[in-house]
This record gives sequence, structure tokens and C-alpha cells, in this order.
Amino acid sequence: VDRQPGPDEKCFASSLTACGGGPAANAAVTVARLGGKSGFLGYLGKDPYGDQHLLELTQEGVDTRWIVRRSQPTSLSVILVKPDGQRSVVNYKAQVSPLSPEDLNLEDCAAKAFLFDGHQHLLSLHLAETARRKRIPIVLDAGSVHEGTLKLMPRATHLVASAAFARDFTREANWRMALDLLSGHSPVVVITLGEKGLIWKSGSRRGEMPAFRVDTVDTTGAGDTFHGAFALALARGEELQGALRYASAAAALCCTR
Repeated sequence: VDRQPGPDEKCFASSLTACGGGPAANAAVTVARLGGKSGFLGYLGKDPYGDQHLLELTQEGVDTRWIVRRSQPTSLSVILVKPDGQRSVVNYKAQVSPLSPEDLNLEDCAAKAFLFDGHQHLLSLHLAETARRKRIPIVLDAGSVHEGTLKLMPRATHLVASAAFARDFTREANWRMALDLLSGHSPVVVITLGEKGLIWKSGSRRGEMPAFRVDTVDTTGAGDTFHGAFALALARGEELQGALRYASAAAALCCTR
């Protein structure tokens, strides 16, 4: 759309894209497109949206064995994208019964890294405990403060927080102070700051990294792409700064289309 619509105003879109999405699903597709192997654990309704989303994940090469489908509808979002690439999101999530470890056969669910987006936290907590015992990296996409992110945060080896999460959780406007506060909850903390890049802390080491400069078309999914690429880099044994640079590059490319 040309601009954010005002009160009681009808506006017209210049184009329409209909596709699957969601933080963990987008990250799983990112991993597959970057040549890695990924699986998605989550819920899709038995409706046309769920059918299409499952088909897209399958076509992208994502392992879909751990997707549960039931009669409750698939979560939907409407996203308005402005000419500068910024977007507004309206999400509708029906009352879906949370998944538990008993809903899935997790015996053959092996990975070199786990990425959690805070949703389906009962299932995520179970998998996180398994990952901790096996010393597998656990990346938490902490986009906003809610029950799932709060419960998973102490279990994450790599807490990747949005600026909104860092501000809301710590009540601190200074990003470096917020980083210090968050580092008390996870060994490695990253705060992503959009076009301003990111800051990170690992033990006594800390640093910052600028964002790659690109012509932005649409920022939708850029954070999800970052998290997927970051988890893949960790799974491949990349050191922290290299993994952050790789993820930043992937996210920047996402913004160009």
C-alpha cells in the first residue's frame, strides 16, 4: 500500500502475495534454501490455508513429519507493506489446543541446532531439555514478551532478542544496558536492531555489527530469515561472529524482494 490507511479510510493495494509464514516456518524454509536440512514442528489446521502451507513447506524441502493437523483453523496474518519496506501486521490466532510431547513421535527428531519461536512452549520445553542434555545449541527467537519466550529464555544457549523484547523485558532504553541485563539469563545474547544492525555479548566478550546496506523492498520475514540462517551457521560449527555476519547477510537479502 502507498501509506498507512487512516481512520474510516479505504485504501487500494498495488499487489498481493499470499503464502505461508510464521517465525519458525520461515526459518525452516531459510535453512532449506541455504542448503541445510530442516524440519518444522508445529500446528496447521485442516483447512485450505493449512493445506497450502503444508504443500509449500514440502516443496521447499522442509521435513514435515512433526506437523500436527486438527480441526481448529490455521493462524492467519494480514500484512500491509509500505513503499519504504516497513510493514504493519494483524494476526488472527484461533483458540488452538497447545501441542504436548505426547502428540508427536519425537524419538527420531534429531538436530544439530534447535530454534524456538516461543509458540507451542509445552513441546518446546521438552525438546529444549533433550537438547541441553546433548549439548545441542538452542536458539530462541524472542520477538515479544509472552509465556513461551519467558519460559524458554533460561534454557536458551543463544538468546536472539528483538529490540521490542529487550525494551519490554528489561524496561531499559539503553541497548547496552539491556544487553547486560539479558546476559544474566542466557550465555550468549544478541539484540537485533533492524537497519541499525545488532549488538551481542558472550561471557566477557561483546561487540556490535552494522546491518548490510540494501535497497529495502519489504522487511517482512527478515528477522525470521536471520534466525534460520544463524541456527544453520551454528549447526555447521561456525563461530559466533561469523554466524552473526552470515545471518545478517541473509536477512538483508530478504529485504530486497
